[in-house]
Amino acid sequence: MLVKLSSRFTRAYQKLPTVIQADFKTKVAIFITNPRHPLLKTHKLKGRLQECLAFRLNQGYRVLFEFAAADQINLLDVGPHDIYRRY
Repeated sequence: MLVKLSSRFTRAYQKLPTVIQADFKTKVAIFITNPRHPLLKTHKLKGRLQECLAFRLNQGYRVLFEFAAADQINLLDVGPHDIYRRY
């Protein structure tokens, strides 16, 4: 599975607390093997973001992503639950 990082994702990731960055590293390893693993609580979004999905990190943080192709995922953004308001 190919995972591409958007520039927005990269900037947001660098601003995350260290503990959340560590949680992301753990969960992205699970995500790469199984994007719908129950631990991630992957869910489809509604409204303006209906083409996107998200998975959960600790402390209310979310990773926003999309399936670009059968073997490619684009990570779009990461942040607290209110990242959905950015769009």
